[in-house]
Amino acid sequence: MTILENDLFIRTLLKQEVERTPVWMMRQAGRYLPEYRQTRSKAGSFMQLCTNPELACEVTLQPLERFSFDAAILFSDILTIPDAMGLGLSFAEGEGPQFAHPIKTAEDVKNLPIPDPEIELRYVMDAVRLIKTNLHGRVPLIGFSGSPWTLATYMVEGKSSKNFQKVKGMLFEQPLCMHTLLAKLAQSVAAYLNAQIAAGADVVMVFDTWGGMLSHDDYLEFSLQYAQQVRQLLNTTRDGQQIPCILFTKGGGLWLESMADSGYDALGLDWQTDIGNARNRVGEKVVLQGNMDPITLYASPEVIRNKVGKVLNSYGHGSGHVFNLGHGILPDINPEHVKAMVDAVHELSPQYHVRS
Repeated sequence: MTILENDLFIRTLLKQEVERTPVWMMRQAGRYLPEYRQTRSKAGSFMQLCTNPELACEVTLQPLERFSFDAAILFSDILTIPDAMGLGLSFAEGEGPQFAHPIKTAEDVKNLPIPDPEIELRYVMDAVRLIKTNLHGRVPLIGFSGSPWTLATYMVEGKSSKNFQKVKGMLFEQPLCMHTLLAKLAQSVAAYLNAQIAAGADVVMVFDTWGGMLSHDDYLEFSLQYAQQVRQLLNTTRDGQQIPCILFTKGGGLWLESMADSGYDALGLDWQTDIGNARNRVGEKVVLQGNMDPITLYASPEVIRNKVGKVLNSYGHGSGHVFNLGHGILPDINPEHVKAMVDAVHELSPQYHVRS
């Protein structure tokens, strides 16, 4: 078992008292960093970067050389599972992900295999092992997957979508087919995350990027139910160490109470939810992660510091808060503004952890 030099993030997720609020950032290994752009250019394409464990390790570690983040997050993509199922993932410049063989029929769903993470997704597991070795216990490593519903949206639409007409059409017209697809994806996601845990991930996170596109009842039935199935299938201990689990639903503020009952240790919040209000609603059930508006990082360092202070003050005193953005950082952000955010969390958060 690796002894972590900085276990602040883990202790917070386990609801232990801490001396300050931990901070990391969604998409922290990404295009806003010139060194990332250089490595991606060397790789030749985004997919070649994702599938090369050495390069994936390199970009995972890059932000830790610049900023005092309290966690590293595996560099990968949420669509690795559908690709491993044979749907043919590619990334067209400026157009985002596309699948050559989208799901159209119940027969397509029936024929989908459940990938073996150590075979079809071996490159991800090799990356996790390599990152874990190269971290030398500096900070915890976060592994992740897309949620079953979010993966299904891309698999049925065949690409990114604005109105989700095809996937919602399947949900409405063929609900049994959609449940079959989601159940298969829940098994696949759980197997994938369990393999990441076995390979060395200290925390796992489920990204439900498109859950917020659903109506109230449909979210509970088609998104949260399957995120909960994933959680029930996870092996959350390794070498006697508990592996915390985080669920993030973009646009999920309506369902916080239900999400808090789903078994996850922490909930990610987007910037449209007031974190203090969220804390009042869920009590001590879960840790909350978030949730500064990513656009704030275009502002001056003074404004950023002020906004960090407002998020910290809204959450209030005590442990149970992981500082993060309310979604991923945008690619043209000035890295110095990220430093301003991290420094502000370090400077301003200890006052909220003083024992009375």
